[in-house]
Amino acid sequence: MTITSTQEPLKIDGLVVPRRLLIAGAWQDAAGGKTINVINPSDASVITGIADAEVEDGLVAVDAAAAALPAWSATAPRKRAEILSRCFELMTERSEQIAHLISLENGKALPDARGEVAYAAEFFRWYAEEAVRIIGEVSTSPSGANRILVQHQPIGVCILITPWNFPAAMATRKLAPALAAGCTAVLKPAGLTPLTSLAIAQLMIDAGIPAGVVNVITTSKTNDVMSPMLADPRVRKLSFTGSTSVGRHLLRLSADNVLKCSMELGGNAPFLVFDDADLDKALDGVMIAKMRNGGQACTAANRIYVQRGIQAEFASRLAQRMGALAVGPGTDPATEVGPLVDEPSVNKVHALVQDALDQGARLLTGGQLPVGAGYYYPPTVVTNVPFHARMVNEEIFGPVASIITFDDDDEVIAAANDTEYGLAAYVFTEDLRRGLRVSERLESGMVALNRGLVSDPAAPFGGVKQSGLGREGAHQGLLDFTETKYVAVDW
Repeated sequence: MTITSTQEPLKIDGLVVPRRLLIAGAWQDAAGGKTINVINPSDASVITGIADAEVEDGLVAVDAAAAALPAWSATAPRKRAEILSRCFELMTERSEQIAHLISLENGKALPDARGEVAYAAEFFRWYAEEAVRIIGEVSTSPSGANRILVQHQPIGVCILITPWNFPAAMATRKLAPALAAGCTAVLKPAGLTPLTSLAIAQLMIDAGIPAGVVNVITTSKTNDVMSPMLADPRVRKLSFTGSTSVGRHLLRLSADNVLKCSMELGGNAPFLVFDDADLDKALDGVMIAKMRNGGQACTAANRIYVQRGIQAEFASRLAQRMGALAVGPGTDPATEVGPLVDEPSVNKVHALVQDALDQGARLLTGGQLPVGAGYYYPPTVVTNVPFHARMVNEEIFGPVASIITFDDDDEVIAAANDTEYGLAAYVFTEDLRRGLRVSERLESGMVALNRGLVSDPAAPFGGVKQSGLGREGAHQGLLDFTETKYVAVDW
């Protein structure tokens, strides 16, 4: 089925979801009149069609952002903060409808979707508070010859590219600090889950965001449309969340104009359970770290290292809990695990499980491809996974727990660090000294100690090595959208 008109917005539970491009404050069709179908992963049906932007649409969006920049950057920080605060209020008011929309286009279970909306809204509130705290410095030079005046100014027009797995949170985590800093933006959401970003854009218009400050481009031709935008000299910042391979490509495109880049890329998170851990706490933690969004998260526990003395009990209890989870459509209130986002994702996850089994791993639950419509994969636990299995070295991005046995601290730390990635890590031990010592030695931008959740709008989110550049969230996330200017002055 092909949708040929996007003029009428989609309405879901009273929520208005535009299906066109947002440019200079107006919703409009793509220049070529083409559309993209958005698929419901729960049953593979078409939800609706949206505008499919061409190269010229992207450049016109940059025009709009550049035209809006002088007035928005000159807007009083308090005024910017009030608008962002209103965005938080509206998102909170519409939270249930937005959660339903996320479940519909992404497939995640409603409890996960509700959690994402609450998390996403908090970025509006946090950066509403931070907008008035872009504070500079004044000092005297060591020689006493002059004063050193330091200011943080908005960097300018920003391109924001978001992934499909957290369509609300990844949009607000970029939009909120950009606007708080006084920048304007062009948002390009993932083609698999664009409706949530379009709904958030309408929400921001309702909150009073001026025309051109936020523009939204949806396209199936991402590279063709993005490349000329990144080559435009008026664009000064790129913020991208997605795979490391795409991130490397975007960094190459950004090099010619020396764009400031924030990159939140792939992960291969180790989850370390030591023999002195509280097993109940560790099991609760791994269920969150592994199964949030059905395992489709860059922070998901990918390699679960369990010390030999407790490995058998941990694996058995985890298999019981995973096997008992209810799988079904994301919008079904009884569902605990929804589908994966598309068929290639299912095929990849299953291939990783089969590879591990072929190499001697043991299947405790799941591991079978279901029959029927939708992109489902059962919650799966595989134990005795060898270090050379593909699932140890690649992101699983699905509801599969891979358990690896270890004997001592040095061994597991070396194994945990034996990856090109370094986004998140998890450590469970009742010995605080051990936990902090291990946390310091892990090559990871974030460590959750005796917790299954690491993300927080007030904390700097980001990785090391091939997991990215820069930080999102916290005050650092705001400063990433500014340029530091130094003025030498006498008085």
